[in-house]
Amino acid sequence: MIVSKLRDAYDLVVVGSGFGSLFFVEAYQRKFPRASIAIVERGDYRSYGWQIQNNRNSAIDINRLHATRRGEKVWNYTIGFGGGLNCWSGQTPRFHPSDFRTKSLYGRGVDWPVSYDELEPFYILAENRMGIAGDMSMSAVLPRSRPFPQPAHRLTRIDQIMRAAQPEMHVPISCARASIADENRSACCSTGRCNLCPVNAKFSVDSGFRGMIEDPGVDILLNAEVRTIDHANGAASGIGYRREGVDGAVSGDLIVLGANGIHSPAILLRSGISDHWVGRGLHEQHSVYQEIYLDGVENFDGGSYTTALNYSLYDGPHRKDYAGTLVYFENRWPFGLRPEKNKWRMTLPLWLSIEDLPSPEHRVVLDDNDNPLIEHPHVSDYALTGTRKAVEKLPQMLAPLPVEDIIDRGVVGTASHIQGSVRMGQSQEDSVVDRGLLHHSIRNLMIVGTGVIPTSSAANPSLTAAALSLHAADLL
Repeated sequence: MIVSKLRDAYDLVVVGSGFGSLFFVEAYQRKFPRASIAIVERGDYRSYGWQIQNNRNSAIDINRLHATRRGEKVWNYTIGFGGGLNCWSGQTPRFHPSDFRTKSLYGRGVDWPVSYDELEPFYILAENRMGIAGDMSMSAVLPRSRPFPQPAHRLTRIDQIMRAAQPEMHVPISCARASIADENRSACCSTGRCNLCPVNAKFSVDSGFRGMIEDPGVDILLNAEVRTIDHANGAASGIGYRREGVDGAVSGDLIVLGANGIHSPAILLRSGISDHWVGRGLHEQHSVYQEIYLDGVENFDGGSYTTALNYSLYDGPHRKDYAGTLVYFENRWPFGLRPEKNKWRMTLPLWLSIEDLPSPEHRVVLDDNDNPLIEHPHVSDYALTGTRKAVEKLPQMLAPLPVEDIIDRGVVGTASHIQGSVRMGQSQEDSVVDRGLLHHSIRNLMIVGTGVIPTSSAANPSLTAAALSLHAADLL
């Protein structure tokens, strides 16, 4: 429950309240039901009703919290209780099995310390918890042991044509937007307003974790900025925070850091936890938009924001030379309808998501005021070449459709997927945390969230962050 003051000490102290944190807390409670738990969140709690009324997810402007030193890359996130659970669109494809072994398979990036098969049961748990809508046909690309808890959304006529021609590569998307109404959510209204869903159809902090907000076993302190982690002799003892201009502290037996991929490394650096990989390897997918004009086939008759994914450009030997691309078939109109009479709906927006190679020079450092400063001077040649190759191959991929024209709509400023700055790995020489998300040398300090993801998949990372937290809780 939300409190105005914390006790002096807890069994578990959690910094931040995004995907990684809340899924971990819930799993920890099941394992240790008598444990005392505190969550310290920099932002406020803003209810679903407040967000709709104010047309925003948070009262905090993130542009005042960091600056970019080098490069024009945009970074987007939400500060508030629930973090990305407030603003996300609800896309939940798993990472591809090969994403966990890019070094072994393709000589690129690093291999993860966990495998797809090891994480698969926790993908199932996370999907069931979020009520994911999807179709078992996705198992042709991403093997799975159980069906999705909800059926997939209605495909568009375009998707039906593509699936008939490419049944193993063109599959209904899995997403956390309800296809069937349940006690907590309405069915998706398919208006493309997913960051502020007008009918409360997606899994969010309000629809998914309201019980935790009201749980007397969890003390939630809002509007408190964690500045440091107290530690000595290889053990963390607590955190230091600032609230309403006053410094405070709380002790904990286990400290879980889940601020996000920008602020988590900043907290570590301020605390003197400055191992080589802290802050380094910051990355997200490179993304571009394409618009396909069609002759005689109309779009926008599907059941949700994005209706299908095409994996034909994703995996294969080409990843030795250039990045894989995941193609999102959109059931919305980011570029408007077509201007020609009687062809208004004969258009298909595509979002091309391209993996990027993490680089040590892409990093979070501290500015003169000890606040996070982002250095991201460029996108890798690996990703740029992958983008060019994907665009070149689009006509072949889209051959089942009556394509009239392909229009380049430019680079997407951000995918809002901050990854890699507190990466997981085998040892302190190549990472910050181990396979159980515990710091290599401070063994009661855990880091959760998308920041631990060491290499870039072309898929959305939120589901994987949740599964990693469930896996970490299981290993405790």
